[in-house]
Amino acid sequence: MSSCNNSIAQPLIFVLAGIPGLESSHGWFSVPFFLVFVVAVIGNATILCIIRVEKSLHEPMFLLLAMLSVVDLSLVSVTVPRMLGIFWMNAKEISFNACLTQMFFIPLFYVMESGVLLAMAFDRFVAIRHPLRYTTVLSDNLLVKMALAVLARAVAVLTPAPILVKRVENFQTHIIAYSYCAYMAVVQIACGDVSDHIVYGLMVIAASAGFDLFFIILSYGLILHAVFRIPSWEARGKAFSTCGSHLCVISLFYSPVIFSVLAQILGYRMAPHLQIIIDNLYFLVPPMINPLIYGARTKQVREWVLRIFHCQGD
Repeated sequence: MSSCNNSIAQPLIFVLAGIPGLESSHGWFSVPFFLVFVVAVIGNATILCIIRVEKSLHEPMFLLLAMLSVVDLSLVSVTVPRMLGIFWMNAKEISFNACLTQMFFIPLFYVMESGVLLAMAFDRFVAIRHPLRYTTVLSDNLLVKMALAVLARAVAVLTPAPILVKRVENFQTHIIAYSYCAYMAVVQIACGDVSDHIVYGLMVIAASAGFDLFFIILSYGLILHAVFRIPSWEARGKAFSTCGSHLCVISLFYSPVIFSVLAQILGYRMAPHLQIIIDNLYFLVPPMINPLIYGARTKQVREWVLRIFHCQGD
């Protein structure tokens, strides 16, 4: 942390740097960001429309997929438009209260997505371990409770973030070296002892992504145990295929987090602009890829998409 001898009082306005060191390339960065936004919105909106129209998809697995699409749409909506404003119009200024709001909602939807992926792992666990009781166990009532639990946990875990930052009185600078108001990015420019903030940040990771990933791995361990007890290889293959889409989405979602954590543990320090680009991948790539994965691997969704394109062709 740099010296706070010339600290400033809590500013009314922060300035988002975008991607520091690559300001001249902001126009080029805007192209993939915009394409990601368009694909994510169209893909997830299509998934939601298909699930709503097709009554045969009104079952737990697809209702959880609809939940995932809602979260993905929310996530790209609170991140990409602001980034495009920076890249296209140099709109870097953000009020202190707007920064706190963004600091709450961006990780809120990320933590919610992690929770939905855990719920989907539980769905696959019940479907393979207890297929005859699948619809009984995963009733509509339980799905509603799971959705409320995902939301409640995210709100409880992330409510302290803006409160803690609001209590910071002095900052080294009003420039945030990020393309959005990230909690740790703001903490890094705060003056005074920030150990409490760092501990809180680690607790958020442990209580959300760490907790969920542990139980997802546990669920799939039990699923593998059940699958390998099936005598028929054909039945085993069918059981594995029902988990394929979910495993792809899980790998895509948690890979950047695991990479960043391992890099820090091993002492590898990335260039600031590279770190920011990787952090952006947390929020941008999954919402774009998730509907593509489920659209390609889910027969009912694939048939509806082909039907839509066929109608447009006619």
